[in-house]
Amino acid sequence: MATDLMTSLASSVRSAPGIDADDRSGAGRPRRPDSRLRRAGRLLLRRALLMILTTILVSLGIFAVAAASPFDPLTAHLGDNYQSATPAQREAIAAAYDLDQHWLSAWWNWWGAVLRGDLGWSSTQGQSVGDVISQRLPFTVGMSSAALLSAALIAVVGGALIGMRRGGLVDRACTALAAMLAATPPFVVSLVLVSVFAVTLGWFPTSGARRPGDAYSLDGLLTHAVLPYLALTVSMVPWLLLTMRAAVVDATASDAVRAARARGVDGWALLRGHVIPVSVLPTLALLGTRLPELIAGAAIVEAVFGWPGLAEALVDSAVALDFSLLAALAVGSAVLVLLGSAVSDAAAVWTDPRIGLTA
Repeated sequence: MATDLMTSLASSVRSAPGIDADDRSGAGRPRRPDSRLRRAGRLLLRRALLMILTTILVSLGIFAVAAASPFDPLTAHLGDNYQSATPAQREAIAAAYDLDQHWLSAWWNWWGAVLRGDLGWSSTQGQSVGDVISQRLPFTVGMSSAALLSAALIAVVGGALIGMRRGGLVDRACTALAAMLAATPPFVVSLVLVSVFAVTLGWFPTSGARRPGDAYSLDGLLTHAVLPYLALTVSMVPWLLLTMRAAVVDATASDAVRAARARGVDGWALLRGHVIPVSVLPTLALLGTRLPELIAGAAIVEAVFGWPGLAEALVDSAVALDFSLLAALAVGSAVLVLLGSAVSDAAAVWTDPRIGLTA
């Protein structure tokens, strides 16, 4: 009787669905999921395909909006000489800058030139768009990267500390300050810094990246970069800090942290081993989605402080209807935002396999 029962159970196990030969061999292991690196790679590939389509649509929208603008680009090109210019001169300048063609043809020709490596000529800067980007890109990348890294570091450390002491005096003070700064536009922060540290105290210069007539130097760059760096960092910290704090509060209330505390794990060991690895993921994902804020903040900060970066050139090109430079910088900004979002999501998928992002 016992022998027949054991035989029947073995037959049932062999015929059970979902159990393959490896499981019947005694390993009892579930099927191995895809590697995290492979999932992140597939996500990046899908995002790259979407990025191509989105970039084309963004560029198309830029030329369409520029065509619908009530401003005359010829007036912007001629400036004070517009009234004195003859109709023949106006026609010649319009033909030289391709201002007389339909916006759809201009968009098509622009992409054709870009694919050949020609970004066009900037009327506001008086040089090729490629030269404008190559000269100004280091200023923007250096400033934005330093501000982004500093803001992320402050947010992760500060959010973890106040989140672990939720409800305390420091937590309430930091949360209120972060909420107030999040509602403050970057140009207000910039003007306050200029008023206090440049005008009143005289510690730092008010604008530019060097003294008038001097060449660029490391000492001059660092001295002039302090205030715009602080303004851009302060404008980015609040959202990251509040996100990190909320994630830490949720993590401390989880079963895993409670079990760790029951085992006697507390303090820095608990924060480092159980709270931060889980809490840093929302902050990591937010870094990619906040890139538009970084670009917009950089444009405002560079305009206020006269920092010679790409954001300042973007503002100048939009005001003066410099379409060649405007299109290149706007499309480049869109690509940067899409790329940052894709990289942050792929990093989150690679870090935590439980995240189900696929596109």
